[in-house]
Amino acid sequence: MLLRSLCEVGMHNSAKLVYDSMNSDAQFPDGRLLGFLVSSYAMAGRIDISKELLAQAHRNNVAVDAVLYNNLFNVLVKQNKIDDAVRLLRELMRLRYNLETFTFNVLIRGLCRSGAIDEGFKFLADMTSFGYSPDIVTFNTLIHGLCRINEVDRAQELLKEVCLNSDFTPTVVSYTTIISGYCKLGKMKEATSLFEELVRSGVKPNEVTFNALIDGFVKVGSMASALAIYDAMLFHGCHPDVVTFTSLIDGYCRVGQVNHGLELWREMNGRNISASLHTFSVLISALCKGNRLKEAHGLLRLLKHSDIVPQAFIYNPVIDGYCKSGNVDEANIIMAEMEEKKCKPDKLTFTILIIGHCMKGRLHEAIDIFYNMLAAGCYPDDITIRTLCTLLLKAGMPSVAARIKKTLFENQTIDISLKKSYHERTRSDMPNSVN
Repeated sequence: MLLRSLCEVGMHNSAKLVYDSMNSDAQFPDGRLLGFLVSSYAMAGRIDISKELLAQAHRNNVAVDAVLYNNLFNVLVKQNKIDDAVRLLRELMRLRYNLETFTFNVLIRGLCRSGAIDEGFKFLADMTSFGYSPDIVTFNTLIHGLCRINEVDRAQELLKEVCLNSDFTPTVVSYTTIISGYCKLGKMKEATSLFEELVRSGVKPNEVTFNALIDGFVKVGSMASALAIYDAMLFHGCHPDVVTFTSLIDGYCRVGQVNHGLELWREMNGRNISASLHTFSVLISALCKGNRLKEAHGLLRLLKHSDIVPQAFIYNPVIDGYCKSGNVDEANIIMAEMEEKKCKPDKLTFTILIIGHCMKGRLHEAIDIFYNMLAAGCYPDDITIRTLCTLLLKAGMPSVAARIKKTLFENQTIDISLKKSYHERTRSDMPNSVN
């Protein structure tokens, strides 16, 4: 209990002293405590002590099962200490420690996530040479890694090898990962062909499979094909989810059929499927592009009463639409709603509002927004400052324009490039009198 308590409060050095004292008295921790200590030291960045504990356990004939190693490698991979994990696994292989396929899978997953695909394939070869057999998870991990770096054709070649090996049976994950990879690259012919192969093989496609295809066809502008896949999804007994509906709504909005997107929105609500932030964003952006600001604002109000944590990018199109139409009061109302929802405005939000107020001649409010922007840790770009200062000068407020520029220079955290642009600009770039 003492060892565990010391580690839990971060006193690993003290825990090591206690452990050494126990070890000198021939009191060795059982496998469960040993596993905790090994993982705890690894999480604390002391992989050297983790290795020392394992070596001592081995010398003292303390039983160490594969689960302990699996937990240790999970910790290292999660901490992105892939090099440490690689060195440790090679050392354990050399010493013929008790490992299992899962251990290799954890490390291969870490290598794939870090982009070291070829190293992952090396471990696949090492597994076989040391008498360990890969499983379908091993191959699925490598397939996923290849698709992450857009080597989808290579992933499909690996899938073909798996299909030819009677020891392995490809799963829906095997196929779907590659189908999704092709869809992201816009290679819908290849994705459809592989989907047909999946069906012929007797593997049942799932929601993820259909969603990948629907989104892929939407992105290449083939709404008819996306709807055909949706019908196939229903035929195969798969239930559409928020991802399905969001992709179809996005598809309709992309081709200018926002009303069809709204119909799907209503159907989704009728099925008691809760919209995601992305669903709101797609519809709000499309409505704003069509200058349907009241409807977009209505969706924002629905978002206000939902459990979704909003982000500034979802409000910005509506604020921008109102500012461009000259209705800055409505834009200010939305800004207040953002604050009520605990949503922090970003650089774009402030920029839209500053320029919007400037264009309406409401310079004092624009100045207030400018200072609120700085207080929030956002810094205006060159165009925003030029617009604000030019209009201040034209309005006969040169001292205010000078104070704004001085504030920017005095702020030590301002972007260096902005300082440089101001330093290099000649005085003639900024009007000195009202034209």
